[in-house]
Amino acid sequence: MTLDAISAGVGAWFAAALPDHGIYALMAFAFIAGLARGFSGFGAALIFIPLGGAIVGPKLISPILLVIDGIATLGMIPPAWRGANRREVLIMAAGAALGVPAGTAMLALLDPTILRWSITIIAIALLALLVSGWRYHGAPSAPLSSGAAQLGGPPVVAYWLGGKSDFTRVRANVVLYFSISSVFSAISYYIGGLFVPAVFALTVVILPSYMVGLYGGSKLFGLAEERTFRIACYVLIAAAAIIGMPLLDGVLR
Repeated sequence: MTLDAISAGVGAWFAAALPDHGIYALMAFAFIAGLARGFSGFGAALIFIPLGGAIVGPKLISPILLVIDGIATLGMIPPAWRGANRREVLIMAAGAALGVPAGTAMLALLDPTILRWSITIIAIALLALLVSGWRYHGAPSAPLSSGAAQLGGPPVVAYWLGGKSDFTRVRANVVLYFSISSVFSAISYYIGGLFVPAVFALTVVILPSYMVGLYGGSKLFGLAEERTFRIACYVLIAAAAIIGMPLLDGVLR
């Protein structure tokens, strides 16, 4: 087989694997999600899953985010390891080891519309909890964090955002937690058969936008004050919860 034939075959596979609409919207959503992730340490799933899921469905968008985030955030792990409360993170990750397989089963089996409404409700509940001023002062336990839609356990995020730690420690904790829970998610997604060809084709297209956003968000974090950090997190969650509702699919397509 000649090089031209191989190239043509790869090109044909790539074109067939891509969706027939929404590519540019997905790239824009990936940039915004990366910006949020780089700034706050979380928020990529809360933005990218509802918005991207409205275009290609949650069963496809979730493994796409897992792959692009896993590649793009490798450089964030060493500083997060140094700055995080590693004991707390490991306890929370133990909960993810139980919650991620259950969440992946939900992702594979539930009706996409029901799953998207569930994601929206979880995001709104998390936002209400945080804005209420709730603070958790107890010892961390191993919660059954939800792996569905790569939300990464909203109770875990709420625990750290609502605790006593400063925002630099919160961000480090969340980054390290996601890096560990993503390993469990990758195994579960593979077993669940969610890594279809379109995941990798879209990763090639979307990854650059996500990485640019991630870099910009990381730079903005160094300039932010704690109050700005928290408000930005709240706004991101609220926007994703509202815009990602199935009722607004006509706007996103």
